[in-house]
Amino acid sequence: MRSWSAPKVPRLPGVGAPLRLFDTAAGEVGPTQPGPTARLYVCGITPYDATHLGHANTYLAFDLVNRLWRDAGHEVHFTQNATDVDDPLLERAEQTGQDWRELAEREIELFRTDMEALRILPPREYVGVTEVIDQVAELIELLRDKGATYDLDGDVYFDVAAAPKFGAVSGYSEERMLDLFGQRGGDPDRVGKKHPLDWLLWRAERPGEPSWPSPFGQGRPGWHIECTAIALANLGSGFDVAGGGSDLIFPHHECGAHEGHVAAGEWPFAKAYVHAGMVALDGEKMSKSKGNLVFVSRLRQEADPMAIRLALLAHHYRSDWEWTADQLASAEVRLARWRSAAGLPAGPEAETVLAELRARMTDDLDAPGALAVVDAWADRALAGGGTDPGAPALVRDIVDALLGVEL
Repeated sequence: MRSWSAPKVPRLPGVGAPLRLFDTAAGEVGPTQPGPTARLYVCGITPYDATHLGHANTYLAFDLVNRLWRDAGHEVHFTQNATDVDDPLLERAEQTGQDWRELAEREIELFRTDMEALRILPPREYVGVTEVIDQVAELIELLRDKGATYDLDGDVYFDVAAAPKFGAVSGYSEERMLDLFGQRGGDPDRVGKKHPLDWLLWRAERPGEPSWPSPFGQGRPGWHIECTAIALANLGSGFDVAGGGSDLIFPHHECGAHEGHVAAGEWPFAKAYVHAGMVALDGEKMSKSKGNLVFVSRLRQEADPMAIRLALLAHHYRSDWEWTADQLASAEVRLARWRSAAGLPAGPEAETVLAELRARMTDDLDAPGALAVVDAWADRALAGGGTDPGAPALVRDIVDALLGVEL
């Protein structure tokens, strides 16, 4: 599947510090320690509707990870999927009378456009699940050969008993896992399962649904196994960061971690599990199922995409927060001030700005702190302080390279 075009990222003087991130599995902030090439997997969209601010918040967070690793001298191998066949997509297509393939293709193209406008660095591999059905089936075969699966009326399940570390990613109690499993696509009450938390790897063909041939019969993949197969094929086991929204901690990342563990024989499947917070509207998490969405494509019609990006950066990536229209207005004022200051013929020296931004951003992506540093420099510059003719251009490059905001 085609990715989207990449913005040019300026090279900054010197080398950035090692990036520290909060690892959900460890429960604390710790250093990422990639080799020359940092490996990042971020779970993608299910394309049955347009990109909303919750999506943008998540993908911006991992764009910052990408940028900070690059600033520290690493190459970055970034892979992302698009779940272009899944229950919500099929349900929306049936409701609207559209072909599910056409619906997915249209929304994926809109997603690309939104990501380009927000200057999100593209993945090296952008993979649709329908492109890798054979790879998914091969992985399920491998898990079957290792004794980790069982059949139930033509469906194939992962046996949670084959995952002795189950719960290590989320840290949740079994009671909480069972509750979330039922809310987030699982089937804890299905009769015949060995354990309520066993999860679906292959769904046997149902009338009216798309299906593909496999060693288990006609059908289609379950949700979690898709990302595991794509990550293994492109990044290998033990990659540096698996990322997504905090609603993916369980069951998606928990289940995927144990599929990868059994398949590759290594733990952990990802060295760190990093999660962005949820964005709310009118007191509830912004989600397609609730219909309380603010679409990026619509916001772009009324505001500069860089103001949208700044509005998101004003919140720490791990925070849960609520969107209000005044946040965009505040971001537009900030963007205008930054651009005015960066357009001056001279300004206060910028080397301190670079050092402070690197310190803030490598400390678990403290974007609000970084914004305050640039605000202070802009205030001094607009007040007539500073005579360094190279400072405004350097600040433009710093803000572009580390925050992704084009001035």
